[in-house]
Amino acid sequence: MESASSYAEMGAFFLLAGIAIFGALGLVHAQRVAHSMMYLIFCFMAVGGIFILMEAEFLAVVQILVYLASVMLVVLFGIMLTRRQILEEDFE
Repeated sequence: MESASSYAEMGAFFLLAGIAIFGALGLVHAQRVAHSMMYLIFCFMAVGGIFILMEAEFLAVVQILVYLASVMLVVLFGIMLTRRQILEEDFE
């Protein structure tokens, strides 16, 4: 017989998995770059939460710090700079 804590853990897992899937689908279907970045942040935070449920706190901290702090910033600036060059070429 399963205890109430295992049901709560299973419910938290399914909630975080749903948020991760929703974030991934939103990332693919978003029309604007800023919206897709927000969906990617939701997805990364949910994956970090799943790592915490698996009792891998170090991986959760690395997931949040490395991906959200550095990779997201670099990707956002790269997309913004690339998009600006494309728009300037269209007006010439």
